[in-house]
Amino acid sequence: MKKGFTLIELLVVIAILAVLATAVVLVLNPAELLKQGRDATRISDLAALNSAISLWVSDVIAATNWSSAAGLHCTYDATHPNAFSGASACSVIASTTVDGTGWVALDFRLIAAGSPLSKLPMDPNNGASACNKGSPAVCEYAINVSSTVGTYKLATQMESVKFNTGGGSDVTSKDGGTDANWYEVGSNMSL
Repeated sequence: MKKGFTLIELLVVIAILAVLATAVVLVLNPAELLKQGRDATRISDLAALNSAISLWVSDVIAATNWSSAAGLHCTYDATHPNAFSGASACSVIASTTVDGTGWVALDFRLIAAGSPLSKLPMDPNNGASACNKGSPAVCEYAINVSSTVGTYKLATQMESVKFNTGGGSDVTSKDGGTDANWYEVGSNMSL
């Protein structure tokens, strides 16, 4: 007599595995985990860029260098509306260079120790319409620069529930900025 599994036993095991797999997917929610990973990258990118701009301001601080960026609202993806109203658009958008021609119009190479960034950060889901629930719901990094030297604000939208308003690690409404739909950092949060 041959030993083996019956068809019924195999079907029961497959059904149990399907129920367990469904439970794991519902509990872990891999799509939300990917969103949280991209949001963590956004927070890290804006922190690095904020530090680089602060270093540039403390080391280079020349009004002529700042004036090229003053009054601009820049995003890497120029095809979408943005976080800041009343600011003029950048003439050069699709560049991540740190030589003053990128979407942040400051030449980080002028810092005495050299540029702290090898290139300007770009949103990990750049241009996708998956971020937040604001209008527009576009994934992008943005900067608004005042004519006052050293006055600026960086912003991005979060796409995960965790980092959005009311989430467990809400950064959008607790950042001190003026818009609860955007994560904002910089030297003047009221821009």
